[in-house]
Amino acid sequence: MADARQIIEAYLKDAELEWESPEPGSYVVTLPGTRKLATTCSLRVGRHTLSVNAFVIRHPDENEAGVHRWLLERNLKLYGVSYAVDRLGDVYLVGRLPLSAVGSEELDRLLGTVLEAADGAFNSLLELGFAGAIRKEYAWRVARGESTRNLEAFTHLTQRAAD
Repeated sequence: MADARQIIEAYLKDAELEWESPEPGSYVVTLPGTRKLATTCSLRVGRHTLSVNAFVIRHPDENEAGVHRWLLERNLKLYGVSYAVDRLGDVYLVGRLPLSAVGSEELDRLLGTVLEAADGAFNSLLELGFAGAIRKEYAWRVARGESTRNLEAFTHLTQRAAD
């Protein structure tokens, strides 16, 4: 267990990631992104495994079945983590890795998967589960002369609302 903690801490320092350890064997890591901006990831060293958890999106406003189907299909392609839904319907990434497999390369691969699955999929998940909210936000901003710059990725959704 102590070896795993040393390996994790050395990896996080070398990777120059923002992180803290609220208690021995527990790490809160901020993975910088481009679509989601940041993904907070929890790493926990247990007796036999390293667990990873990361929040992805809150409960979808609409098309819940479509979002869940998309998540299940993506689970087939993920390494070391899977999408999961909590009792509130919020979406997370969860996974476990045997402590014997914890090393710099494995941590890099695991956190890279978390980042791609949270940040890389973020806009797709927003389109599937929050299209109506995106259209309303766009209309509200246009009506008030506010910037719509951060909604540019959703032009195909908002232009229909503007037409």
